[in-house]
Amino acid sequence: MEVPMPDGCILAARVWMPEDAGDKPVPAILEYLPYRKNDYTAGRDASMQPYLAGHGYAVVRLDLRGAGDSEGLMKDEYLAQELQDGFDAIQWIADQQWCDGNVGMIGISWGGFNGLQIAAMQPPALKTIITLCSTDDRYADDVHYMGGCLLGEQLSWASIMFGRNTLPPDPRNVGDRWRDLWMERLEGSGLWLKNWLEHQTRDRFWKHGSVCEDWNAIQIPVYAVSGWADGYCRSVFRLMENLKGPKKGLIGPWAHKYPHIGEPGPAIGFLKEELRWWDHWLKGKETGIMDEPTLRLFMQKSVAPKGWHESREGRWVAEPSWPSPNIDRTSFHLGADGILGRDKPSQCGALTHQSPLDVGMASGKWCGYAKPGDAPIDQRGDDAGSLCFETAPLETPLEMAGDANLTLKLSVDRPMAQVAARIVDVDPNGRSTRVSYGVLNLTHRNSHEHPEPLEPGKVYTVTVPMKHVAQQFAAGHRIRLAISTSYFPMIWPAPEPVTMTLHTDGSTLELPLREPVAADNTLADFLLAEAATALETEQIEEPDCYWEIVNDAETGAVEMRLADGAGLYKIVSNDLTVKNQGYERYRIHPDDQSSAEGEVFWECGFKRDDWSMRSETATRLTSDKDDFIIEASLKAWEGDELVYSREWDKRIPRNLV
Repeated sequence: MEVPMPDGCILAARVWMPEDAGDKPVPAILEYLPYRKNDYTAGRDASMQPYLAGHGYAVVRLDLRGAGDSEGLMKDEYLAQELQDGFDAIQWIADQQWCDGNVGMIGISWGGFNGLQIAAMQPPALKTIITLCSTDDRYADDVHYMGGCLLGEQLSWASIMFGRNTLPPDPRNVGDRWRDLWMERLEGSGLWLKNWLEHQTRDRFWKHGSVCEDWNAIQIPVYAVSGWADGYCRSVFRLMENLKGPKKGLIGPWAHKYPHIGEPGPAIGFLKEELRWWDHWLKGKETGIMDEPTLRLFMQKSVAPKGWHESREGRWVAEPSWPSPNIDRTSFHLGADGILGRDKPSQCGALTHQSPLDVGMASGKWCGYAKPGDAPIDQRGDDAGSLCFETAPLETPLEMAGDANLTLKLSVDRPMAQVAARIVDVDPNGRSTRVSYGVLNLTHRNSHEHPEPLEPGKVYTVTVPMKHVAQQFAAGHRIRLAISTSYFPMIWPAPEPVTMTLHTDGSTLELPLREPVAADNTLADFLLAEAATALETEQIEEPDCYWEIVNDAETGAVEMRLADGAGLYKIVSNDLTVKNQGYERYRIHPDDQSSAEGEVFWECGFKRDDWSMRSETATRLTSDKDDFIIEASLKAWEGDELVYSREWDKRIPRNLV
């Protein structure tokens, strides 16, 4: 279906609806993405959208301008044009004969982002949204920067979109125009990694689309969802705290996935949960969903460290609001003898530390996708290069829910430094599982917008915010706090070697402790997961999927290598063969800041009958004391003919990062 924009650009949509919707209009649900409705998300859409249509909704999957079969050009994430197109599309949907004028919006990740952003624009027909794995703050809580530190995930994500932006519309759907539209994309989409590295502080670039800039702009009901293994669970808490209208929050054990296919499990019947929300807010039915607690969390039990978990043990708990009256924020003091305890330490002093630069190789991904290896592995290797403090074995289980905060009194010997902190669950055998973590660029200690160099030797008191989690520590286990001066490849290293002096007197870890409450026992179980019929595909070549950490015995360098993708497969319904395979590599020498490098390669392609195309994109990020250095290349073939080739070589000054 074609959705015309006011400027004449045509966006491509696919719509599922009840057979009689033309005579009996129904509410509509919009999902608005750049991820290509006819191929890349076709399988996922087939499992969801017909299900909702079968329960009385028109479901619209809309390709962003410049993506999939839509006309135009997509030059970056969440630009004003994208949001205005979404605003206009909602009005177009509401005006259709098959729509009763009420529209909801749902999306995971990108679609969760623009759901919040478009809700803040207040289109009249948009009555409610469900936002999954998204953020209210594009600078402080996205794949780009964390605590003012450059995330390795920025390179990864920029490279994924670099590859996807090379893909053309489907000739079967747009006809002979496909090649002109393709060339426009190849020439005009740009190098997004360069865009993002040119904005290293929280400037106007990042404030745009960050709904935390004006919470009052969102006036419709919001259901916010994430998982502990996802990168975006923190935003659910902020949305629950700051939104003024009706709201609900849900966080399970999941990675970056819809909860009905959630991993680590248990998955839940989220499509049924959706229907309860939509029926209440779009059809005016009393489903009881707003009588339930505002926030529902999965309290995870202790688990042995592993790079992938099929499922997590635990239970659901309820919070009436956030901040919750059930949380007791409790200080644990750091002792110079390495003890972490509630009592004032018997020994205080100054501890000097410099971490080897390969601390962080056990970190997994900033945003987990439930792929083997992307969860944090045993932390003992990283702990060996960190300054550690530890409780005595717990006599009884201890539970926390929310965000820990680490207050550190410290000095450093360089004008630019960073600190990483991890909360680790240590079992009686010494196996160590990361529970939460936080990082801070110390030049951002007062502001992400206006960083300030450090004065070497001066003592500062800083707060390192930690990622939210609900976690039970088992009896007999110990809680370890591990502090390091680097955390690669999770964050890019500081430009020079840094020695930190930590003053334990005045340094505390505040944990959000939670005792079980009666309301936990009154929660109804989620219904079992179900979905519509799966899309029929034929796997032609299995994808490369691995995650390995390699120590170079000759040079001393350490390297993280991973492969991911879908391999080569055919979508039976449209006879399209799809290629999607990527490789990432992050390498560093433990004693050399300038040795940090990351490389990402993607191969993408389509084939049907005698038509085919493929592309290869490669991105390499390195740095020296003064600059970030990007080397990138793009090649595209039509059949066997190379039809486009371009290279980039950019240096971007470091701005206290």
